[in-house]
Amino acid sequence: MTTYLLDANVFIQAKNLHYGFEFCPAFWDWLDRETAAGRVFSIERVGDEIQAIDDELAEWARQRPGLFLPPDTEMVSSLTVVSNWAYGQGYEPAGVATFLQVADYYLVAQAHAHDCVVVTHEVFSPSLKRIKIPNACIGIGVKFVNPYEMLRTERAQFVLGPSS
Repeated sequence: MTTYLLDANVFIQAKNLHYGFEFCPAFWDWLDRETAAGRVFSIERVGDEIQAIDDELAEWARQRPGLFLPPDTEMVSSLTVVSNWAYGQGYEPAGVATFLQVADYYLVAQAHAHDCVVVTHEVFSPSLKRIKIPNACIGIGVKFVNPYEMLRTERAQFVLGPSS
């Protein structure tokens, strides 16, 4: 069974673009179902980022504490693996410092520790100014996909029901 860890941008773009609460509630129901089944999660730091902007998404996230995994011993050990990789790649010091302060660092470490797949809208970048999630994932051997790949792989279906 594949376990996915979602980046903040997956939730934010879903709300703002493709899967707004008001017109695609099935996406959000699917997340709830998959979380209950132990297949889709995120991490506390992502939850904190989402809740920093007090909006409908923040309220939704507050009602789902089980979606946002707390740090555990294995993840803390993987933080060292990720930070060692980041320092050894020739990134600009400011880029490394920023990466080590944001949720992305912890998300990649959690995926590394528990053999999860990271789900993000970010794409690989050859730039050494900023560390992107896909760069870190490739660097330490963590699988990553975009949300559409996850939905296709998991055969998610958002089917219209009767009009209300």
